[in-house]
Amino acid sequence: MNALMQISIYLVLLLLLAWPLGVAMARIYQGEQLWLLRPFRPLERLFYRLAGIDENQEMTWQQYALALLLFNAAGFLVVYLLLRWQAWLPLNPDGLTAVSPELAFNTAVSFASNTNWQFYSGETTLSYLSQMLGLAVQNFLSAASGMAVLVALIRGLSRQRTDKLGSFWVDMSRSVLYILLPLAFVLAIFLVSQGVVQTFAGAETAVLLDVTAAEGTAVSTQTIARGPAASQVAIKQLGTNGGGFFNVNSAHPLENPTPLSNLGQMLAILLIPAALCFTFGELVGSRRQGHALLAVMVIIFVGFLGTAVYAEQQGNPRLAALGVEQAASAAQPGGNMEGKEARLGIVNSALWATATTAASNGSVNSMHDAYTPLGGLAPLLLMQLGEVIFGGVGSGLYGLLAFAIVAVFVAGLMVGRTPEYFGKKIEVFEMKMATLIILIPPLVVLLGTAVAVVIEGGQSGATNPGPHGFSQILYAFSSQGNNNGSAFAGINGSHPFYPISGALAMLMARYWLMIPVLAIAGSLARKQTVPASAGTLPTDSPLFVGWLIAIVLLVGALAFLPALALGPIVEQLLL
Repeated sequence: MNALMQISIYLVLLLLLAWPLGVAMARIYQGEQLWLLRPFRPLERLFYRLAGIDENQEMTWQQYALALLLFNAAGFLVVYLLLRWQAWLPLNPDGLTAVSPELAFNTAVSFASNTNWQFYSGETTLSYLSQMLGLAVQNFLSAASGMAVLVALIRGLSRQRTDKLGSFWVDMSRSVLYILLPLAFVLAIFLVSQGVVQTFAGAETAVLLDVTAAEGTAVSTQTIARGPAASQVAIKQLGTNGGGFFNVNSAHPLENPTPLSNLGQMLAILLIPAALCFTFGELVGSRRQGHALLAVMVIIFVGFLGTAVYAEQQGNPRLAALGVEQAASAAQPGGNMEGKEARLGIVNSALWATATTAASNGSVNSMHDAYTPLGGLAPLLLMQLGEVIFGGVGSGLYGLLAFAIVAVFVAGLMVGRTPEYFGKKIEVFEMKMATLIILIPPLVVLLGTAVAVVIEGGQSGATNPGPHGFSQILYAFSSQGNNNGSAFAGINGSHPFYPISGALAMLMARYWLMIPVLAIAGSLARKQTVPASAGTLPTDSPLFVGWLIAIVLLVGALAFLPALALGPIVEQLLL
């Protein structure tokens, strides 16, 4: 009952916040000036003037894609150089050295692609300048890039007989100035009020109350890392970026100190992806269409969340056999508490794990590597579904729209009718592009995992033998191959194989999907809208919601069931 109450409160708050935000975002992308955001308009105009951009000049899908790629490439280069040169740059009070080439490459790709996978400990590897100017800035820009691509696809669905999809520069600028910056500012202030650290001072040394011993040496002090964390935590959650200022991420007491900060961050993870469903309905002129897509996301999310909570609440039979008490008591909340914060408990840990992998977020407040096999299967499979159950800001919804195109095509084949979506005929070109969007992530994940398990560099990275070691490798490539960023935290990235192969996986999973999405948008925008007839499949009905859920789950099962059988499924059976 307690778990049901917590989950219900979370979902109700999420939807209550997402609805007005989604409507406001629709007005922003339509060029309307919201009175609360008018002070940002001069800044927007200044950016256009300095960059030589005509905000009224729209782009074809090819021009839109080129602008996107060039802008993201520039962001990657800036982050890479910052990491390589940070030892000689300011805002480095702890005197951290330069990041190695392969780690800098992986990190730059990770943050440019909205993945935010980390093969390093933030407080001991990156300077404040690298965290702020490099990573935090990319948190804004990579999120805005995904939102811009989604808006372009929506225009492709709603326009007809045109080759113009809007301007990438305008869509990106408005995403940052009018949506991400104001929300991040409000959330950062809230987090500071809860005790999340925000300072330019270096690490603090604390004197321990009791002297301890480590490897025969007396230890009487502890070094406590600090830094401008609150501002980065805010955008990492809102932009579904993930990545932690501190190594243990949102389990760290200076990054997530209170129940309210935990709730606020969990809401922020899914807020914009959920709100974009309402934005979609407003922009296409049918709110029911947006509600249908949101229903698909919520239903699948709740199913996986229930699985994770149930599995963790049952505890670990192996620990029970060793005499470890896992029943609820005054000493612990019960269940499998290994790798979880006692102050957060099972429900808040499983809810965060499910939310962060449903969205393309990757931040954690518990150790996924310590979950039961069935509990760990839920976040793993959520990523493998293509990060479309909420997903990343923009990228989740345009991924789900690709599944919707496939769903109407398959339904059309079943009744012998040319499929339509929003009155647009779905033909060979759209199906080819949608197929690429759906199949590239599984290909990247399975190919990367297959290579890792047969070469020495891949095998040496797994810290556990047998099925769990395989699950660690599969989770790592599922995370990077779907631009998520969370980790089982059991992969050792010291060998160059994982940083380099992971970076390639992140690049393919991000840009090999964005380009087909824009190609679909360009193709649909040129088509004439066909009036609905008696044979048209309604795409805002409960029947279509159920059909789309079936397509998403079927594709995920067909692609990953054999791999899952070698990892978490057989591990669960061995318990």
